[in-house]
Amino acid sequence: MDLIAKERDRLLHRTARVFGLSFTIVSLICLSLPGSVDFTTLAICFPFYVILGLLQFMTGRSRSLGLVAGAYFTGLIIIILATALPLNSPTPSAISAVTQLAGGSLASTAIVLTTDAARRVALAAGFIVVSLATALVTLTLQPISSTLGLIVLGWTLAGLIGFWVSAGVPQVARRIASIGRAHRAERQASETEAQRRQGARLLHDTVLATLTLLAHSGVGVAPAAMRQQSADDARLLRQLRLGATPSPQSSGNYNLEKVEETVLGTTLESVKQRFGRMGLEVSWHGTGQVLLPSEVLDAFLLALAECLENVRRHSGVTEAHVTITDDETTVRAMITDAGVGFLLDDVDSARLGFKESVVGRLKEVGGRARLFSSPGSGTTVVLEVPR
Repeated sequence: MDLIAKERDRLLHRTARVFGLSFTIVSLICLSLPGSVDFTTLAICFPFYVILGLLQFMTGRSRSLGLVAGAYFTGLIIIILATALPLNSPTPSAISAVTQLAGGSLASTAIVLTTDAARRVALAAGFIVVSLATALVTLTLQPISSTLGLIVLGWTLAGLIGFWVSAGVPQVARRIASIGRAHRAERQASETEAQRRQGARLLHDTVLATLTLLAHSGVGVAPAAMRQQSADDARLLRQLRLGATPSPQSSGNYNLEKVEETVLGTTLESVKQRFGRMGLEVSWHGTGQVLLPSEVLDAFLLALAECLENVRRHSGVTEAHVTITDDETTVRAMITDAGVGFLLDDVDSARLGFKESVVGRLKEVGGRARLFSSPGSGTTVVLEVPR
């Protein structure tokens, strides 16, 4: 049973508990009024009222039909005792107690018996038994039309409450899910905009400043300083392409990590986060961390990012799986999606995206790429680079 069904049943059972216990207490009060019934009858009925209350309380916490059947049985015993045991004819307050019990307290079970066909059959059977038994024992005390009218009214009201809650909870759940989707979309848009602004500020402080100096022939700046600044900008662009977000130290100066070997697992997480912000959920499997030379890592991750970008743009799905494996000589990445797929023969050989950004980039570092796809069966790309 899914979460929505559990929440619906919990609400139904709690409502039935309050409904049933309220009428049980009212019925007991009516029967306890002075002159309603003799003390012996009240003393005999009282334990059954307690049992009925306990059964109704437990019904508020369990889906068991045994509790419902027990409530019917106990309630009918009270109705029979209240009308058969008094030494004199039952008073109007005693008749009211019986009616409250049959048309209100026992009717509360209708609230929890509306969720499926089997429980509705139990509801119909319980209604028939309670109605006939109450009508028979009160036949000489009040018109049968009055008895049945009050019982039908009470059971109908309880049943309508049950149907209303059963129909309303899924609608509320769908509305909550819709609001959640809208919130996630708004948050993603806000994060994308914030990322765009951060990137614009970062480029303004670094690369654009360097290009401005070059456009003015580096007036006032030593050649060695220009070369160092250009090298810093190149490393900054490399980190951006790999999904990192260098932290600024001051205007034009960013904290850049100098590494010749980088842990692959750490960098993969940056790629995952970058595509997550763009709406593609990437699930990683396999090897957690692998060390690769810097130039091999660049080619490997940039080719991987190009494959994920193709998934985001062309697959028609929002999820991709990346499995990383390695052995003594090779690191492999298998990028898989369950999207629309395509015929390999239909790919334009002149397109440079996969040919240059993936195949050509890996070939330069001694690696290779293999592509598998068919219409309706998704796409798989296998990337391999040497260690």
